[in-house]
Amino acid sequence: MKQLDADLAAHLTGGATTLAWCWKLARRDGALLGFTDHDRDLVIDGVTFEAAAGISASAMESHAALQTDNLEVEGALSSLRIDEADLMAGLYDDADVELWRVNWAAPDQRVLMRKGHLGEVTRSGASFRAELRGLAHRLNEPRGRLFQYTCDADLGDARCGVDLTATSGEVTAATDNRLLTVTGLESVDDGWFTRGRIGFTSGANEGVTAEVKRHAGDALELWQALPRGIAAGDTVEVTPGCDKSFATCRAKFSNGGNFRGCPHMPGNDYVLSGVTEGGTNDGGKRG
Repeated sequence: MKQLDADLAAHLTGGATTLAWCWKLARRDGALLGFTDHDRDLVIDGVTFEAAAGISASAMESHAALQTDNLEVEGALSSLRIDEADLMAGLYDDADVELWRVNWAAPDQRVLMRKGHLGEVTRSGASFRAELRGLAHRLNEPRGRLFQYTCDADLGDARCGVDLTATSGEVTAATDNRLLTVTGLESVDDGWFTRGRIGFTSGANEGVTAEVKRHAGDALELWQALPRGIAAGDTVEVTPGCDKSFATCRAKFSNGGNFRGCPHMPGNDYVLSGVTEGGTNDGGKRG
């Protein structure tokens, strides 16, 4: 049950109300944005909630159990603070969201209706649609370790232990914001940076990171085109990639002792084949 302050409760029991919806977003880069469906900007706790941003909300779904509460917000890319390139760069992914019901005539009278995170954000032309997920959606995320052939650690994290050293370079050519030629990559074998990451330290994409699909010589192919134009002279840092296999962990990074998978795990065919003398499954230990 929502706890309302006395002034807001009195306002709601009156003959007419002056209510508006306000959305506050905290992006993962630290930017704080506010939007409202009121026809004028509202300032609440120092945050300006922008009006006329072309935002509207769907019906709100709530559940008494642990199902995920959902709400969809649709809007046009009309606000100067909602940039298509920022959406493409993933700056809004998993942003913290607060949904408030506010008396626009007296903004101090307000109540927090929902708190959660942005889910899937889709774009179509000059409009976007964002899914707001309740806090319970975290309960649907996998927890703990997985019993699998491949490693379940992230390359370079504490469980992996590899000391990742980035290679600095400069873009000399770019096509479709996805195919790049970068200096300083020729000193390693082809494929060294495949599945790695590239981070831009200057240019229009400064601060943006992307995953490398393929590396050969001084050429890199990215999985997705970057949101803003890539120009010759942009500086980058590229880190190597890993296919999560035990062979790569041991040969490429000399890190077999920290491998976080089960490379000798028997598959279904092995388990169902039965024990045969001289066969693959002879009843002895594997590995």
